[in-house]
Amino acid sequence: MGFAKKEYEFLSEIGIEASNPGCFVNGVWKGNGAVVSSLNPSSNQTIAQVSEGSLDDYEEGMQACSEATKIWMQIPAPKRGEIVRQIGDALRGKLQQLGRLVSLEMGKILPEGIGEVQEIIDMCDFAVGLSRQLNGSIIPSERPNHMMLEMWNPLGIVGVITAFNFPCAVLGWNACLALVCGNCVVWKGAPTTPLITIAMTKLVAEVLEKNNLPTAIFTVFCGGSEIGQAISKDTRIPLVSFTGSSKVGLMVQQTVNQRYGKCLLELSGNNAIIVMDDADIQLAVRSVLFAAVGTAGQRCTTCRRLILHESIYQSFLEQLLQVYKQVKIGDPLEKGTLLGPLHTAGSREGFKKGIDIIKSQGGKILTGGSVIESEGNFVQPTIVEISSDAGVVKEELFAPVLYVMKFKTLKEAIDINNSVPQGLSSSIFTNKPEIIFKWIGPNGSDCGIVNVNIPTNGAEIGGAFGGEKATGGGREAGSDSWKQYMRRATCTINYGHELPLAQGINFG
Repeated sequence: MGFAKKEYEFLSEIGIEASNPGCFVNGVWKGNGAVVSSLNPSSNQTIAQVSEGSLDDYEEGMQACSEATKIWMQIPAPKRGEIVRQIGDALRGKLQQLGRLVSLEMGKILPEGIGEVQEIIDMCDFAVGLSRQLNGSIIPSERPNHMMLEMWNPLGIVGVITAFNFPCAVLGWNACLALVCGNCVVWKGAPTTPLITIAMTKLVAEVLEKNNLPTAIFTVFCGGSEIGQAISKDTRIPLVSFTGSSKVGLMVQQTVNQRYGKCLLELSGNNAIIVMDDADIQLAVRSVLFAAVGTAGQRCTTCRRLILHESIYQSFLEQLLQVYKQVKIGDPLEKGTLLGPLHTAGSREGFKKGIDIIKSQGGKILTGGSVIESEGNFVQPTIVEISSDAGVVKEELFAPVLYVMKFKTLKEAIDINNSVPQGLSSSIFTNKPEIIFKWIGPNGSDCGIVNVNIPTNGAEIGGAFGGEKATGGGREAGSDSWKQYMRRATCTINYGHELPLAQGINFG
């Protein structure tokens, strides 16, 4: 059975067929759950079908993964890094095909699809170096003939639940670190991007097989909420990394906390760009365009609120409206397209309902505001003039909708930035050092990502990625994020023959 359309035939180069088992369990592909269709968001036509995992598949996979931990965590960290290096090379070899699949199945434009796969490759490179730097520390002891050490050991298994908008990059942020730290990985990809999950897994599995390692080190399930709930409840999984909405993330956190597990949460964003009166306006306009329109507004770091100084408000808006008119909307695989479709038909309906709510709360549509009649899930990029106090501004509408508001003072702008429940990313455009350092300091932005003269999106892997408040507090990718995937042990060694007690206590 071949693919329905000729343009899908490239998928066979990365192991995707017209019908696919969606679970990689103990080295075997299977799927005894529901059969689902992967849809092309540009046309809502079926690309291929996937058999999801059942709870029986899940249990079989977890038993094998638990056994594999005994082998994987005993392998020296630099050797684990070598395996991750090979995974990165395997991804390099299929960069174009994988990037094309991300664009086809998720809906982001092709340069972004390729960029997402490149991000995992970069994470592999980062993790290879890290595998030789999982350093503990030596702490001076107050007692004679004693030494204190701090050791970092693997947790065992890390569960990774990813979202549709970055269907493989977020896996890379977690899995590359988890693997070099000595953990096995259980991955549940997004239900609406199963082909990306399968293609990625096949490349990882080939590397493990080539190195005669248990393939259960990387166990994968395509499936819905029942698989996610099983991961959240499973005491064999010490750490669950979840990417998604604040609402679902809170439920995951409560479930994991009830069994004393650990959570790494990357949840909703409601990100603002502040433009001061001394800003480089052309730089800011280009940045706002990318931040608000890129990925059709479906990044957690998308700019949703534009806060403009009153003195530049009108001129900035005029320039922004002009560049919005130049945005090419269409097939994300076509050269020159800047705005592809929303991911699902449900997302398109959410956009329509969101526009109705915006209007009911006094929002004035300056451009856009409508769905585009087509077979796909296309909508117009939208700019809305609205009060910062409007209730809808406090919520995350996962679409290319930008709220614009004005301010007089820096304090007022920072207060508006900090006035929403979410706290992921934020940016300010200014050339004044006193403003920059106030913005990044304790009385500035309350977000986890605090930028100056760059957009809210497009984070580098070298820094820790994540946010505060309803964004969940998690940190992934760079800096010392690796510590979340390990168990800290404080070790005190007495190499003498006396038993002096801490704090000078004399017992008997």
